[in-house]
Formats: sequence, structure tokens, C-alpha cells
Amino acid sequence: MKVYLISMGAGVLIGMVYALLKVRSPAPPAIALIGLLGMLAGEQIITQMVRHAAAAPASRSDRTSLQR
Repeated sequence: MKVYLISMGAGVLIGMVYALLKVRSPAPPAIALIGLLGMLAGEQIITQMVRHAAAAPASRSDRTSLQR
């Protein structure tokens, strides 16, 4: 999370410098940024699902078959 906050802070700082210099930002349109945000969210969702599945305890049927 710290990396994301540093990245956001750097972006805001650069945006302020661009505004002071009256330079137009080379950033893509807002719709492209929303799409990129969706891609990042999807990546995080899958990563968390994989971690959750790997950390899930064995089911009861798995434990009983191991006891035999």
C-alpha cells in the first residue's frame, strides 16, 4: 500500500508542476485511466483469491482419508 501512496504523491506533485508551467499533461483520457484501474483491480482480485485458496484448511473428507 505504501508504494501506491508514494506513486500517487509523485503523480500529484508532477501534476502541480505541469500546472505551474502551464504545460498540458501527456496523460491519456479519463476513460483509459478507468480501464487501467479496472485491470489493476482484476489482477488484485485474482491474486487474493489464489492466496485464499492456498491458505484454506483441508476439508473434512481430506482429513479422514489421511487418518486411514
